[in-house]
Amino acid sequence: MTEQIVLLTLTRIEVTHLADLVRQFADIVDSTPSAPDPAVERLTPDAYPEDPETSREFRAVTRSDLLRRRAHDARVVLDDLARVERTEDQLAPVDVSLEGESIESWLRTLTSLRLVIATRLGITDEDHPHDPEDPRYGVYDWLGYRLEGLIQAADAHDDA
Repeated sequence: MTEQIVLLTLTRIEVTHLADLVRQFADIVDSTPSAPDPAVERLTPDAYPEDPETSREFRAVTRSDLLRRRAHDARVVLDDLARVERTEDQLAPVDVSLEGESIESWLRTLTSLRLVIATRLGITDEDHPHDPEDPRYGVYDWLGYRLEGLIQAADAHDDA
């Protein structure tokens, strides 16, 4: 059985911006805020919403491990982005080679990062109105576009 390899083509400037976003995400999941952060809370949802006590106990047991895995996944993504060819042309396409387990790390990180941004924007569902003047919505949509492309590439490889 051959290991799955997916090539994700980005522009050099997209690599730079994505690395910055992932670093910020890693900082969020690595930190222990003094007050609850709604974005982190959304990354560690209630397992038993109908039973607050059981849900609180479950979260207390699993939260650290879940956030540690999210931080590890972010480091995998940053390592993959660090290997991308450097070029002066910021609009030049570059390939990011994702292999094996790193594909899953990318999928989880892009999904989690998008969820954090959605929380910051107050997006709770797909019907949430977008403010075309707010550039954060552009980042949210761009991450969705890249996530969808990565899912399709991974699925196409699985079907081959």
